[in-house]
Amino acid sequence: MTNEAIPNLTAFDEAALDQAFGVVGQQARNNAASLDSPEAAEAFRLRWFGRKQGLLNEISSRWLNSAPPEFKKPVGERFKKLKELVERLLHEATGAGPSDAALAAESIDITLPGTRRLTGAEHPITRTLNEITQVFAALGYSVGVGPEVETDYYNFESMNFPPDHPARDTQDTLVVAGQERRPLRDRLLLRTHTSPVQMRTMELQPPPVRIIIPGKIHRNDAADATHSPIFHQVEGLCVDTNITFSDLKGTLDHAMKALFGSAVKTRFFPSFFPFTEPSADLQISCIFCGGKGCRKCKHSGWIELLGCGMVDPAVFAFAAEKQAAYDAKKISGFAFGMGADRIAMMKYGVSEMGQFFAGDMRFLGQFA
Repeated sequence: MTNEAIPNLTAFDEAALDQAFGVVGQQARNNAASLDSPEAAEAFRLRWFGRKQGLLNEISSRWLNSAPPEFKKPVGERFKKLKELVERLLHEATGAGPSDAALAAESIDITLPGTRRLTGAEHPITRTLNEITQVFAALGYSVGVGPEVETDYYNFESMNFPPDHPARDTQDTLVVAGQERRPLRDRLLLRTHTSPVQMRTMELQPPPVRIIIPGKIHRNDAADATHSPIFHQVEGLCVDTNITFSDLKGTLDHAMKALFGSAVKTRFFPSFFPFTEPSADLQISCIFCGGKGCRKCKHSGWIELLGCGMVDPAVFAFAAEKQAAYDAKKISGFAFGMGADRIAMMKYGVSEMGQFFAGDMRFLGQFA
């Protein structure tokens, strides 16, 4: 029987189906009776199971697929029995059917030891970001997110960095090439801090606002023991009526004790940031020597950890362009930012930041 010899079914009643499938089944038995060599068995397999020209494939296309909906079930049942018949005939003649051949090709030695599946674990930086976020979430802060590719406006201008501001020189920025024809405020760059999310949040949400912003940032820094062109930062913003510097101090003192232990002390020193006024640096008592003085704190007993301050009214003025509620005469707020990578280095005793990004499983496996 060739493919051309397979007739089209013109009737689908029980008698017509039994006769059609009976003829094909008998032909399969006749073919299987002469299987006296491996070559003949392979020819039989290709003749019936071939993907393109196999008889079973042809019967399925002509009879099963073209059957009216009410007859598909009886045709399908008979086709299934026909396929089982051909598989059995091939197995009886050669000792291996199509499924057995496939299993033989993929056989395995079940006596070999199994492959151990390693249990995944949080990366130490991810774990640190989550720990910091959880501390502030317990204080009622929500998580803010934003794009890593930012405009100059959100990254600098709205954060009170005018085009000629000297503070821009302290942040080596990675900019997207080919934007010379764009206005400066529309040019794209990789964000140098997560501060743009503060402005984006204020534009969308009137006060009160309490957000924590963990995320990746980029600067054109040479990689060394304590620097990397890619690192992580956690910033926070709190805006409401009657927010004072005392609120800032109390919030950060609580957060540092939650992160490093209740024995940790905090102190603040005047500093400068374009987006806060007044600004301060926060130091914590050395977690390694308890404030007695050691090499890690340069024998001072204190470690500088983050920058903070009260939100500059100029920043509120930018937010007020889209949210009039940000009137510096009626509201106030504080902001802070810390490097998550440096905190992770302190918490887990890592001496070089680059180890976090090297992908060395021997190093990362210590934190599993």
